[in-house]
Amino acid sequence: MNKQTLFVTMAAAAVLCGCQSSKVKISGRFVGSEAKSVYLEQVTPLEQTVIDSTTLDAQGAYGFRLKGVPQTPALYNVVYDGERIPLLLAGGDRVEVGSVGSVVRNYTVEGSEESDLLRLFYQAFVTGAQSLDEIAAQFARQNLTDEERKALVKEYTAEYYRIRREQLRFIIENKASLAAVYALYQRLPGDTYLFNGDSDVVYYRTVAEAIADRYPTSPYVQSLQAEVERMDARIDLMSRVTERGYPDLELTDMYGKQVRLSSLAGKVVLLDFWSAEAGTGNALNADLKEIYAKYADRGFEVYQVAVDTSKPLWITAVQEQQLPWISVSDLRGSASAALRLYNVQRLPANFLIDRDGNIVAKDLYGNSLVEKLDELTR
Repeated sequence: MNKQTLFVTMAAAAVLCGCQSSKVKISGRFVGSEAKSVYLEQVTPLEQTVIDSTTLDAQGAYGFRLKGVPQTPALYNVVYDGERIPLLLAGGDRVEVGSVGSVVRNYTVEGSEESDLLRLFYQAFVTGAQSLDEIAAQFARQNLTDEERKALVKEYTAEYYRIRREQLRFIIENKASLAAVYALYQRLPGDTYLFNGDSDVVYYRTVAEAIADRYPTSPYVQSLQAEVERMDARIDLMSRVTERGYPDLELTDMYGKQVRLSSLAGKVVLLDFWSAEAGTGNALNADLKEIYAKYADRGFEVYQVAVDTSKPLWITAVQEQQLPWISVSDLRGSASAALRLYNVQRLPANFLIDRDGNIVAKDLYGNSLVEKLDELTR
């Protein structure tokens, strides 16, 4: 298994850190494969970028030299034979990385405490995930009996929870290490959450506080704290789910007033998500204004959430387009908890709520919206 979940939060702002930096040397040997090329990747918020490459010599040895590496460890990958070895490198490190045979299962790290600690987690996690893949592959066998199928399910479940327990144990026992931050973001196949959705914030907060004590100037601290804030905001929003059956929102309008979605109870409400910064929905706003003018007197209201970070730009767009409905935003952009609460994957998006508080339709525009409003506002 070569998959590695992108360590977005750890990598954020690392390459832009203004901390004192110095050189890093990476060397070692790879034995047991015919592959000759070795690559070095730098992990940034959006991608893993190859920044250097080299070729093994006759003895399987290789080497890289980096300049300008921050004193706080940052994430890199050594890539050999299609497999990645994650490293947490700090300025001044002299690291030896190599393996005999299977790269991920057998690699060793010397000269970097954080990288060696990360190895302990990574090798166990990848080996466990490979074990799950092997068990899952057996389900494709023909003529499986019910007993064999049940046995496989039992085996898979036991292995799955063993891996999860070990992952959580590693995070708690090594909470002050950046390797623990890496472990927070690794997922088994099919998993969205670390453990149990909203309750995951306990682990994120524990690590964030410990990292802040050990690496107070690290950009990773701010990234973790921001993640905790987002999770707290989601929990807060979820605690306000109305009795009418839809998740409530309380966001700020352009005048600084808090407006709750549930304050519109008894009306037919279009909950609309758009972005002034991205320009998504501008043409749709023009059509919606015509629809709004027709149905507003019949109990129709629009609660429009701007997924933006610039208040001036958002307010200017609302005023220039003369939007007559309720316009709100938390100015968190794509980090808005409202997006997660309604599982909005792309913009624009909308949800139509009837007078009884039921979400009756999604992503209705133009004639489709008009037809539904005719039905709901009679």
